[in-house]
Amino acid sequence: MPPLHNTDFEPQENTEMTTPSSEQTGATHSDPAHTLPAPSRIPAGLWIACFIVLAVVLVGVAYRLIQRSDAEHSLQQTTLINATPTVGVVYPVPATGGAEISLPGNTQAWEETPIYARTSGYLKKWFVDIGAHITQGQLMATIETPELDEQLMVAKANLQAAQADLNLADTTSQRYQNLLKQDSVSKQETDVAVSGAAAKKSSVEAAEANVRRLQQLQSFEQVYAPYSGIVTVRNTDVGDLIDAGSPNSSSSAKELFRVASVNTLRVFVAVPEVYAPDIHNGDKASLTLDEYPGQQFIGTIARNSNAIDMSSRTLNVEVDIDNAAGKLLPGAYVFAHFKVPQQQLMLAIPSNTLLFRSQGLQVAIARDGHVHLQNVVIGKDDGKTVEIATGLSASDAIIVDPSDSIAEGEPVKATTLSAVPQ
Repeated sequence: MPPLHNTDFEPQENTEMTTPSSEQTGATHSDPAHTLPAPSRIPAGLWIACFIVLAVVLVGVAYRLIQRSDAEHSLQQTTLINATPTVGVVYPVPATGGAEISLPGNTQAWEETPIYARTSGYLKKWFVDIGAHITQGQLMATIETPELDEQLMVAKANLQAAQADLNLADTTSQRYQNLLKQDSVSKQETDVAVSGAAAKKSSVEAAEANVRRLQQLQSFEQVYAPYSGIVTVRNTDVGDLIDAGSPNSSSSAKELFRVASVNTLRVFVAVPEVYAPDIHNGDKASLTLDEYPGQQFIGTIARNSNAIDMSSRTLNVEVDIDNAAGKLLPGAYVFAHFKVPQQQLMLAIPSNTLLFRSQGLQVAIARDGHVHLQNVVIGKDDGKTVEIATGLSASDAIIVDPSDSIAEGEPVKATTLSAVPQ
């Protein structure tokens, strides 16, 4: 028999027991007016849109910050670049000239003498002025010496009196000697007479010496040229009070004239120590002057100091040059050219790269973005370029037209210019 399925006996859920009453839950109310609204939910699309907007805003702010930082960095770099001066540099090139050095020197007269008065008085007249060519023994000026003239007259009168006394003493001495032979006078009286005559003779000699001294001083009333030359200075005029003496004396003597012998001139040149062994007495040297372009004057190395000056590290060399034509003037600035063996290869740089300072001759070198001041020694100066004997290498970047205020370690930006002109 099929099983009996009696639905009446299946357990049934008691809806009354499981369903809470409205009084217990309070979720429902029989009055619709007192029903609470259900909570609303934000759509997912709105959340996504807000997130996108926020991301865009953050990206924009970050971009602006980055852009501003880059601008500030770029401005800082530009400021630094603009603050660093740009300088033009050239590199030394090997010199193509011969084995010759050119050094500055000064001409001096062969002899130069200041003329002072040897007697005091007043200048009566002068006969030569500056630039006058004079010969040895030529009269240059005359001095009036009234006091000296009176002293000489007195000395001559004293001499005459002394001579008169001497004549009388000689006569007396002779008489006493004759009377002594006749035993008319004593030997004592005769000796007194003879001694008196000798004393009078000494007085005459002293008076004669005084007269000669005053005559010698009187001869200095005429001022004569000591040698042939030219008058370079005249410091007196008619009527000036003249004091005898020299600057080394206690008197207030002043120089009347200055005379120079210029037929032969001396040229003194300071030769760098590195070339001292190549300078020999008797060698020839040529001189050039700016006032005589294209001309050379040949001189002879007469002598040198045979010692190095410790302050300048140079050898003092004298070059004598004939100046019979009178073209060269004492005190002129010249360049002396010496032939020397080619010991080393010199480097040429433009003359507008040199710095003349108390530390010596220098050039400014751009090295690793900074300035380095280097001392150099000139071997030859051609005007437009100079050849450097010591102090440089071919790899040095030499700053052209450096400012007077350029200093060691100053930052610079170098720009290479054209090569050194030859």
